Amino acid sequence: MRTARASSAGTALDAAPAEPAPNYARPVQRAQSARPQLHISGFDPRAAGGRQALKMTLRGMPEGCAPGLVLQLQSDLIPNGASQQSFVRASGGEWRPVFAEFSSRGKEHGQYQISIELTSRHAGLATRKWVCTFVILVPRPDATLTEIHRIFLSTHKNVRVMADDAAIARVSAPDGHSVDIDVTARNAGIAQLDLGASAGKVDLSFPTIAWDEDLIEIDMPQGPAVHPHPSRAASLVNAAPEAGTQRQVRLFALDECVLGRFELVDPEANLLLTHYTPDGQDTNGLTRRLSGRHAVIRRAGAGFEIEDVSRYGILLDGVWPGKHKPTTLRLGMRIELTASIKGIVVLTVSAIMPHGVILHRLDHGASAECYYLLMPETHPGYPLKAYPATPQAAALPILLHRDGGFWHLDQVTGKETALAPATPLDKLSRIARPSRFASDPYPEHWIIRTHATDLYETVAAGALSTA
Repeated sequence: MRTARASSAGTALDAAPAEPAPNYARPVQRAQSARPQLHISGFDPRAAGGRQALKMTLRGMPEGCAPGLVLQLQSDLIPNGASQQSFVRASGGEWRPVFAEFSSRGKEHGQYQISIELTSRHAGLATRKWVCTFVILVPRPDATLTEIHRIFLSTHKNVRVMADDAAIARVSAPDGHSVDIDVTARNAGIAQLDLGASAGKVDLSFPTIAWDEDLIEIDMPQGPAVHPHPSRAASLVNAAPEAGTQRQVRLFALDECVLGRFELVDPEANLLLTHYTPDGQDTNGLTRRLSGRHAVIRRAGAGFEIEDVSRYGILLDGVWPGKHKPTTLRLGMRIELTASIKGIVVLTVSAIMPHGVILHRLDHGASAECYYLLMPETHPGYPLKAYPATPQAAALPILLHRDGGFWHLDQVTGKETALAPATPLDKLSRIARPSRFASDPYPEHWIIRTHATDLYETVAAGALSTA
């Protein structure tokens, strides 16, 4: 008979048989479940009022899921009430663990739910979702070990107990194996023996508790997700802009965005530019020295580039790049339209994001408008990696385009909110108040388009012409 004992307070032991059992196909992963499960470890209910970190690993996930899974957690214990992380599959096929940190300091003692939502979303694969909910115990600071163990066992019925001085002993065995093992825990200790472990694999975890939660798959709609207000171009309108903010934040989601002259009837460009004087906007005058199609901004590798396609030219940091010669955009780059007459329109690259760029005006139109040029159907990922941006652009919200429309991404919680005319914007981070969403990039003008061509669709390569 093999014996495993734990005599120190709070000891958890995973061990394996000394010799492999005959005619038994050993799994690749330890204690791999036939059904999807979330293995949770590292929880110490005795750390009342302290910081804790839960280690979560996946077991038994189907092969048809995406190589990266989005994990959404919601609980009153988690800062801001929610967080979002990602499970990533390693080259060997196993899933890298994810850690969730929280503190029970200042929390009322009792049981707290943690809701888990796991989403598989990948191009060419059906979207799938799994959910589970488990309970975390926050004991009273003066609670005894016996009380903590009793409450823990009341929510984990599959724990086998041999009570000896408030002890907990647990045995897990694979199906089809006989158990002839004595496991004892003394002096308020916790001992765990896992027979499904790989040979030679022994894990010691002194003050923690571990358990498995079944992941329940939820039926997902068969059709593709649809945005409640599909749009390729829109704007955020601030009714009372303060100093340093713009009245219009114009949004474009295009593979190629054409910058050109403002026209009320059949404009040739997507992003319509006008000359601003100290007295305001002037749609005539020097505005007529802009070409109908003046420049194009598009994705180029990991960044973005601008190409001059105009009659009058552009200046990039004071230098004409040459016509039809794409130039990579840099943070802080100064873009002047045109090259022959300075000061008609002066822009600067204020942010280069993974999924788009932000442009601000440096002329008299600086308080009137700024521009988001986003890649359509592109998510920057969460948590969002750091990207170069000026302080002015860093104060703006994170916006993206997917499922046919625009979304607001909260950098703290990872929550995504679809933008539509009926969407309340007052509680969305970094959006100036009072603001509203308009389904047109130029809602202050009545622009007439008589031709059938949709300027907000992808511009075909080589289709550009000068004014």
